[in-house]
Amino acid sequence: MTLVIPMRHTRRYLVGAALLAAVGGAVALALRPKVLDVETAVATRGPLVETVDADAKTRVVDRYVLTAPVTGRLHRVLVEEGDAVARGQTVAWIAPVPLDVPTATQGTARLDAALALANEAATRVSQARATLDQARRATGRLRTLLDAGAVAPVDFENAETTQRLREEELSAALAHQRAAAADVQSARAALTSAGSYAARDAVPVRAPVAGHVLRVPEHSERIVAAGAPVLELGDTRALEVVTDVLSTDAVRIRPGAEEIVAEWGGDSLLHARVKSVEPGGFTRISALGVEEQRVNVVADLPSPPPSLGDGYRVEARIVVWRSANALAVPASALFQRGDQWHVFAVSDGRARLRPVVVGHRGGASVEVVRGLGEGDEVVLFPSDKLKDGARVK
Repeated sequence: MTLVIPMRHTRRYLVGAALLAAVGGAVALALRPKVLDVETAVATRGPLVETVDADAKTRVVDRYVLTAPVTGRLHRVLVEEGDAVARGQTVAWIAPVPLDVPTATQGTARLDAALALANEAATRVSQARATLDQARRATGRLRTLLDAGAVAPVDFENAETTQRLREEELSAALAHQRAAAADVQSARAALTSAGSYAARDAVPVRAPVAGHVLRVPEHSERIVAAGAPVLELGDTRALEVVTDVLSTDAVRIRPGAEEIVAEWGGDSLLHARVKSVEPGGFTRISALGVEEQRVNVVADLPSPPPSLGDGYRVEARIVVWRSANALAVPASALFQRGDQWHVFAVSDGRARLRPVVVGHRGGASVEVVRGLGEGDEVVLFPSDKLKDGARVK
């Protein structure tokens, strides 16, 4: 006996099966993990430089404030800001007032003090010359040993740095000696007694060194007391860069460190060398109103551009660490969970959470000490939606 199923029942069966299959497929597709679009980078080896970046300003190495040698009427100053003056050039005249006994006594004491400082300055010049000669002999000996392969190159570089510092110390000592000699001349002029304001009795104010006029407080003729500033003088061809950094960064900076000067107004980068880290700090209020302990770092700027002057704003990048072959990844790939740094490494189309140990930071890149290998692919800017084992592309 043959069972015959009506045609309309067969049609209903097929439609129900198709609907059931479609619903099952939709559920399976909905339950399938989504593939997240991510941006990735590769861990690579190469040069990496860590710097301390801060705003800085230029400053003339030797600034001279020319003061009135006597009390009297200061005639109109003969020079303007930016003018070049020669050593010994007269920049102003002062008609002195008569000296009384107390003033004469004070002038004599001032002259004695100036002579003592001049003797001290001469002694410092002798000491600076002796230490420079010793540094030059040490550099010569190390050069011979370096040619013979008996010392490391870093020892010779340290000796050269020491020699440069001794040369700068001698230059500073000579500048102080010239300033002390000018003070002696000023103190002697202060003892000059005059009976009138006649021009023939005026005392000249002369430049102790060659340079450029940086500032003239007042051009007009006026009465001034002995010691009142007349103008500021300096050589803009000898500039240094002063950078105030956080004290926590200052302890990592050493004399002789390389400094890159940027954002000074020109197209190229300038290169300076750290001369000193000042031993005393100061407190400054940040833009957010937070008290910060900061320290001045002074660097020599050899051959500055002629357009760069005293007190100009620049950006300083002081090198505190350098490696020629560091494994690094972009800083945007790193994130913290607790005290541990992590990255998401991409492997077989999935993101794998991986703890890493980081080292130095150089701009937008960070050194990876442990946890990654060269060529490993990492996710940049990982979002909260990204989980360990998630499918990514």
